[in-house]
Amino acid sequence: MIDTLVAALILLGAAFTLIGSIGLATLPDFFCRLHGPTKSTTLGVGGMLAASALYFAAQGPTPHPTELLVALFLFMTTPVSAHLLAKVALRLHLRSLAPVPARFRHEQTDGCDSAPAHRSSGRVS
Repeated sequence: MIDTLVAALILLGAAFTLIGSIGLATLPDFFCRLHGPTKSTTLGVGGMLAASALYFAAQGPTPHPTELLVALFLFMTTPVSAHLLAKVALRLHLRSLAPVPARFRHEQTDGCDSAPAHRSSGRVS
């Protein structure tokens, strides 16, 4: 029974990792590509870590915290790194190729091609 559950978690994790990798390779722009590794690939690695933790927990009486520590590190660092990458992309004024949703179109006043104004001094006022 444990082997079947471990195999299912590994296959599910591998499927999510594959989908995230395909998304990273095929999506059109930076902001769309950011979702591949941060969403589905993280979930895929989490599934494989859960399978590993379940397998080793069933094998012996002593718990192995290695998988839990790796999962904790993964789930703490992935959102932070994705947030920093998105902030840098916005700071560099990268534009998304995805169309703007209709509910947000009324907020644009001068078109999509203009870059937002920013201070060049770097100081926060």
